[in-house]
Amino acid sequence: MEPTSEPTPTLRERKKEATRQALHEAVLRLAVERGLDAVTVDAIADEANVSRRTFSNYFANKEDALLYGDRMRVNALLELLRARPAGETPWQALTNAAVTHFEQIGEVDPNWVAQTRLLRRHPSLLAQQAAAQTLLEHELAAEVAARDPGHADEPMRSRVLAAVFMTALRTVFGLWVEQGGGAALPVAVRAGLDRAAEPFA
Repeated sequence: MEPTSEPTPTLRERKKEATRQALHEAVLRLAVERGLDAVTVDAIADEANVSRRTFSNYFANKEDALLYGDRMRVNALLELLRARPAGETPWQALTNAAVTHFEQIGEVDPNWVAQTRLLRRHPSLLAQQAAAQTLLEHELAAEVAARDPGHADEPMRSRVLAAVFMTALRTVFGLWVEQGGGAALPVAVRAGLDRAAEPFA
Protein backbone atom coordinates (compact mmCIF):
# COMPACT_ATOMS: atom_id res chain seq x y z
CA MET A 1 0.00 0.00 0.00
CA GLU A 2 1.37 3.38 -0.98
CA PRO A 3 1.40 6.07 1.69
CA THR A 4 -1.08 8.86 1.05
CA SER A 5 -0.05 12.48 1.39
CA GLU A 6 -1.79 14.30 4.23
CA PRO A 7 -2.96 17.90 3.77
CA THR A 8 -0.93 20.46 5.71
CA PRO A 9 -2.86 21.55 8.83
CA THR A 10 -4.06 25.14 8.82
CA LEU A 11 -3.00 27.61 11.51
CA ARG A 12 -6.41 27.24 13.16
CA GLU A 13 -6.12 23.46 13.19
CA ARG A 14 -2.63 23.70 14.71
CA LYS A 15 -3.92 26.02 17.44
CA LYS A 16 -6.78 23.67 18.23
CA GLU A 17 -4.40 20.74 18.42
CA ALA A 18 -2.10 22.72 20.71
CA THR A 19 -5.04 23.47 23.02
CA ARG A 20 -6.05 19.81 23.15
CA GLN A 21 -2.48 18.84 23.95
CA ALA A 22 -2.20 21.53 26.65
CA LEU A 23 -5.38 20.30 28.34
CA HIS A 24 -4.21 16.69 28.14
CA GLU A 25 -0.85 17.57 29.71
CA ALA A 26 -2.57 19.68 32.39
CA VAL A 27 -4.88 16.90 33.56
CA LEU A 28 -2.02 14.42 33.53
CA ARG A 29 0.19 16.68 35.66
CA LEU A 30 -2.60 17.35 38.15
CA ALA A 31 -3.67 13.71 38.34
CA VAL A 32 -0.11 12.59 39.05
CA GLU A 33 0.30 15.29 41.72
CA ARG A 34 -3.09 15.03 43.43
CA GLY A 35 -4.77 11.83 42.31
CA LEU A 36 -7.43 11.85 39.62
CA ASP A 37 -10.36 11.93 42.05
CA ALA A 38 -9.15 15.27 43.46
CA VAL A 39 -8.83 16.95 40.04
CA THR A 40 -11.68 19.14 38.79
CA VAL A 41 -12.37 20.45 35.32
CA ASP A 42 -11.96 24.00 36.61
CA ALA A 43 -8.50 23.14 37.92
CA ILE A 44 -7.54 21.63 34.58
CA ALA A 45 -8.71 24.73 32.71
CA ASP A 46 -6.77 26.98 35.10
CA GLU A 47 -3.63 24.85 34.72
CA ALA A 48 -3.86 25.12 30.92
CA ASN A 49 -4.72 28.86 31.05
CA VAL A 50 -8.06 28.45 29.29
CA SER A 51 -11.68 28.86 30.31
CA ARG A 52 -14.01 26.12 31.56
CA ARG A 53 -16.03 26.64 28.39
CA THR A 54 -12.94 26.05 26.26
CA PHE A 55 -12.33 22.77 28.08
CA SER A 56 -15.90 21.70 27.32
CA ASN A 57 -15.43 22.53 23.65
CA TYR A 58 -12.62 19.97 23.42
CA PHE A 59 -13.38 17.23 25.93
CA ALA A 60 -16.44 15.70 27.56
CA ASN A 61 -14.77 15.17 30.95
CA LYS A 62 -11.41 14.83 32.66
CA GLU A 63 -11.11 11.15 31.73
CA ASP A 64 -11.61 12.03 28.08
CA ALA A 65 -8.82 14.61 28.30
CA LEU A 66 -6.49 12.21 30.09
CA LEU A 67 -6.92 9.56 27.39
CA TYR A 68 -6.32 11.98 24.52
CA GLY A 69 -2.68 10.89 24.19
CA ASP A 70 -3.82 7.30 23.69
CA ARG A 71 -6.12 8.36 20.86
CA MET A 72 -3.30 10.17 19.08
CA ARG A 73 -1.06 7.12 19.35
CA VAL A 74 -3.85 4.93 18.00
CA ASN A 75 -4.37 7.22 15.00
CA ALA A 76 -0.64 7.20 14.27
CA LEU A 77 -0.55 3.40 14.43
CA LEU A 78 -3.45 3.10 11.99
CA GLU A 79 -1.77 5.45 9.52
CA LEU A 80 1.44 3.44 9.66
CA LEU A 81 -0.49 0.21 9.13
CA ARG A 82 -2.25 1.59 6.05
CA ALA A 83 1.11 2.62 4.61
CA ARG A 84 2.73 -0.82 4.91
CA PRO A 85 3.60 -2.60 1.62
CA ALA A 86 0.80 -4.69 0.15
CA GLY A 87 3.04 -7.78 0.01
CA GLU A 88 3.26 -8.08 3.79
CA THR A 89 0.92 -10.50 5.54
CA PRO A 90 -1.54 -8.87 7.94
CA TRP A 91 0.50 -9.88 10.98
CA GLN A 92 3.75 -8.71 9.42
CA ALA A 93 2.14 -5.37 8.60
CA LEU A 94 0.76 -5.00 12.12
CA THR A 95 4.10 -5.89 13.69
CA ASN A 96 6.16 -3.62 11.45
CA ALA A 97 3.71 -0.74 11.93
CA ALA A 98 3.88 -1.14 15.72
CA VAL A 99 7.69 -1.31 15.80
CA THR A 100 7.96 1.74 13.52
CA HIS A 101 5.51 3.61 15.73
CA PHE A 102 7.57 3.03 18.87
CA GLU A 103 10.79 3.83 17.03
CA GLN A 104 9.29 7.17 15.96
CA ILE A 105 8.26 7.90 19.53
CA GLY A 106 11.89 7.43 20.57
CA GLU A 107 12.57 7.76 24.28
CA VAL A 108 9.32 7.05 26.08
CA ASP A 109 7.71 10.09 27.66
CA PRO A 110 7.62 9.64 31.48
CA ASN A 111 4.10 11.10 31.36
CA TRP A 112 3.00 8.08 29.33
CA VAL A 113 4.33 5.74 32.01
CA ALA A 114 2.58 7.84 34.67
CA GLN A 115 -0.67 7.58 32.72
CA THR A 116 -0.35 3.81 32.52
CA ARG A 117 0.02 3.61 36.29
CA LEU A 118 -2.99 5.88 36.75
CA LEU A 119 -5.08 3.66 34.50
CA ARG A 120 -4.37 0.69 36.73
CA ARG A 121 -5.83 2.52 39.73
CA HIS A 122 -9.00 4.02 38.23
CA PRO A 123 -11.84 1.81 36.99
CA SER A 124 -13.49 4.76 35.18
CA LEU A 125 -10.36 5.25 33.07
CA LEU A 126 -10.04 1.54 32.40
CA ALA A 127 -13.65 1.41 31.19
CA GLN A 128 -13.13 4.29 28.77
CA GLN A 129 -9.86 2.87 27.53
CA ALA A 130 -11.48 -0.52 26.98
CA ALA A 131 -14.23 1.09 24.88
CA ALA A 132 -11.65 2.96 22.80
CA GLN A 133 -9.60 -0.18 22.25
CA THR A 134 -12.69 -2.10 21.15
CA LEU A 135 -13.22 0.54 18.48
CA LEU A 136 -9.57 0.27 17.47
CA GLU A 137 -9.88 -3.51 17.17
CA HIS A 138 -12.74 -3.01 14.72
CA GLU A 139 -10.64 -0.60 12.65
CA LEU A 140 -7.63 -2.92 12.71
CA ALA A 141 -9.83 -5.86 11.70
CA ALA A 142 -11.15 -3.88 8.74
CA GLU A 143 -7.57 -3.15 7.62
CA VAL A 144 -6.63 -6.82 7.99
CA ALA A 145 -9.63 -7.99 5.98
CA ALA A 146 -8.89 -5.46 3.23
CA ARG A 147 -5.21 -6.42 3.10
CA ASP A 148 -5.84 -10.18 2.84
CA PRO A 149 -9.40 -10.72 1.53
CA GLY A 150 -11.22 -13.88 0.57
CA HIS A 151 -10.90 -16.01 3.70
CA ALA A 152 -13.89 -18.22 4.37
CA ASP A 153 -13.80 -17.61 8.12
CA GLU A 154 -14.19 -13.83 7.93
CA PRO A 155 -15.04 -11.78 9.94
CA MET A 156 -13.81 -14.18 12.65
CA ARG A 157 -10.21 -14.31 11.38
CA SER A 158 -9.58 -10.57 11.19
CA ARG A 159 -11.36 -9.83 14.49
CA VAL A 160 -9.39 -12.48 16.40
CA LEU A 161 -6.12 -11.33 14.83
CA ALA A 162 -6.79 -7.71 15.80
CA ALA A 163 -7.75 -8.69 19.36
CA VAL A 164 -4.61 -10.81 19.80
CA PHE A 165 -2.47 -7.97 18.46
CA MET A 166 -3.96 -5.45 20.90
CA THR A 167 -3.68 -7.85 23.84
CA ALA A 168 -0.04 -8.54 22.99
CA LEU A 169 0.76 -4.82 22.81
CA ARG A 170 -0.91 -4.14 26.18
CA THR A 171 0.96 -7.06 27.75
CA VAL A 172 4.32 -5.99 26.35
CA PHE A 173 3.93 -2.40 27.50
CA GLY A 174 2.67 -3.46 30.94
CA LEU A 175 5.67 -5.74 31.44
CA TRP A 176 8.02 -3.08 30.11
CA VAL A 177 6.71 -0.59 32.69
CA GLU A 178 6.88 -3.16 35.52
CA GLN A 179 10.48 -4.02 34.64
CA GLY A 180 11.56 -0.39 34.56
CA GLY A 181 12.04 -0.14 30.81
CA GLY A 182 15.16 -2.31 30.65
CA ALA A 183 15.13 -3.14 26.93
CA ALA A 184 14.38 -0.60 24.21
CA LEU A 185 10.61 -0.51 23.81
CA PRO A 186 10.60 -1.24 20.03
CA VAL A 187 12.73 -4.33 20.69
CA ALA A 188 10.34 -5.48 23.42
CA VAL A 189 7.35 -4.86 21.13
CA ARG A 190 8.78 -6.94 18.30
CA ALA A 191 9.72 -9.76 20.69
CA GLY A 192 6.23 -9.83 22.18
CA LEU A 193 4.47 -9.73 18.83
CA ASP A 194 6.77 -12.41 17.43
CA ARG A 195 5.82 -14.56 20.40
CA ALA A 196 2.13 -14.14 19.54
CA ALA A 197 2.60 -14.46 15.78
CA GLU A 198 2.68 -18.18 15.11
CA PRO A 199 -1.00 -18.63 14.11
CA PHE A 200 -0.94 -15.51 11.89
CA ALA A 201 2.51 -15.32 10.28
